Amino acid sequence: MARKNKTTGRTGNGKSRQKASDRNSEHPDQQRAQQEEERTQREQKKEGEKEVSRTRQSDSRNSEKKEPSHDEGKDERRKEGFPVIGIGASAGGLQALEAFFSNVPEESGIAYTVISHTDPDRTSLLPDILERKAKIPVKRIEEGMRVESDTVYLPPSDKELAIEDRVFRLKERQKRDGLYMPIDSFLRSLAEDCTEHAGCVILSGTGTDGTLGLRAIKEKAGITVAQSIDSARHSGMPRSAIETGLVDFILAPEKMAEELVRYYRHPGKIEKKKEEEAPDTLRKILLFLSNRAGHDFSLYKKSTLIRRIERRMSITQSQNGSEYLSYLHKNPKEAEALFQDLLIGVTSFFRDPEAFAFLKEKVLPELIDRSEEPIRIWIAGCSTGEEAYSVAIAVKEASAEKDYSRRFQVFATDLDRQAIEKARQGVYIESIAADVSPERINRFFTKTDHLYQVKKEIRETIVFAVQNVLNDPPFSNLNLLVCRNLLIYLESEAQRKLVPLFHYTLKPGGVLFLGASESVGRFGDLFQ
Repeated sequence: MARKNKTTGRTGNGKSRQKASDRNSEHPDQQRAQQEEERTQREQKKEGEKEVSRTRQSDSRNSEKKEPSHDEGKDERRKEGFPVIGIGASAGGLQALEAFFSNVPEESGIAYTVISHTDPDRTSLLPDILERKAKIPVKRIEEGMRVESDTVYLPPSDKELAIEDRVFRLKERQKRDGLYMPIDSFLRSLAEDCTEHAGCVILSGTGTDGTLGLRAIKEKAGITVAQSIDSARHSGMPRSAIETGLVDFILAPEKMAEELVRYYRHPGKIEKKKEEEAPDTLRKILLFLSNRAGHDFSLYKKSTLIRRIERRMSITQSQNGSEYLSYLHKNPKEAEALFQDLLIGVTSFFRDPEAFAFLKEKVLPELIDRSEEPIRIWIAGCSTGEEAYSVAIAVKEASAEKDYSRRFQVFATDLDRQAIEKARQGVYIESIAADVSPERINRFFTKTDHLYQVKKEIRETIVFAVQNVLNDPPFSNLNLLVCRNLLIYLESEAQRKLVPLFHYTLKPGGVLFLGASESVGRFGDLFQ
């Protein structure tokens, strides 16, 4: 007779992710970025103040003439499906932005939002500069402004920017402890709002702002672009983005617009002429990937697989599934690229703060009180380790608050060998300060340059291992099993296999911790 265990994971609407703007102060790039703007402005003024004034007025009139009409032939591009690109730039970014927008055509069908590190106490010169370079209108964002295609948008210097239902939202910048990461903040918002229609471009700048946001864009099947290192005046931001392995195109700024337009105008589609071609072509692609990469994706949700495969098709300029299958056979590196794309999942430290607060305050104290033996925890689908370290930190904190020195062991597994290697190192970019409180940063991390490493006292509590949760033997005698945002990617057949397996691995009274959008389905009788 199955003994009942507990399940948790109810976190409201699941949208409580801590924003990158929650704890912000001046970014190290800020002063340098402002100096870059001023240098460009001085160069523009060499022809004389009056000439600049006349040029601005002329450009402003031309910009008004270029404003797309609501009743002309661009209505199709104004539908909700048009792409929205977030562009992050900092020190050295002005030159890159000028090169980028000088090559954007009048009718790309894309909206562009520029986020940079600027002084909140000074009016940015960037809109005036871009207005003289761009062939499309340049607008300063106002609260409640709806995004439109073939337009460049820039937020006020003293405001935080987000997007919701394709409407821009502004809020006051708060000066608190921690890094100010406006690019990460907006890109995360953009990924949630526009999903596969979102994209990002990371240009010149020091630091790592934009990297976490790029990961969110990629998880939603959006397009990711970074400036090539040799063309960037300051390589920190693009280098950090490139090192994730998630960048689709690495280009000089003047080449980016052409690639973006091509990507969106010629999307790859698995479906071609016959409806029945889709499942057959998908099956062949998955079979090829299984033989090449050694993993069967057939139990993953078809909608997710098709969306991510079609993304790779667009990147490789494959118009249909048959062309892409042929491309896979001829290009061995593409199989690895597709494999990595299919494995991408959202991860961050203390993702969904309300859920982790519930875990720390309600679940862990009870487990600590009941267990005289070391607590055993399994993190299934741990990706690059952020969630595993978050759980370990929460256990440490809960034990300290109860004045216990309870031993615990965390087993963290994932199918992706590269992700596991990164997780074992426990080294993360400084942008994690957006998700980790200053108290936790000081207590559990050490900083070197633009990186944080999890301290040894936490790293030594976790064993990371490569594992296929659908096929490999599970861990057992667990007090806590954390499997968040994995089941949502699996077909019901796989879910029906895993939930009873999870119940089997837990001790009586053990806890299954799921994501906000997940449940145990028809196996509710196994859990309280």
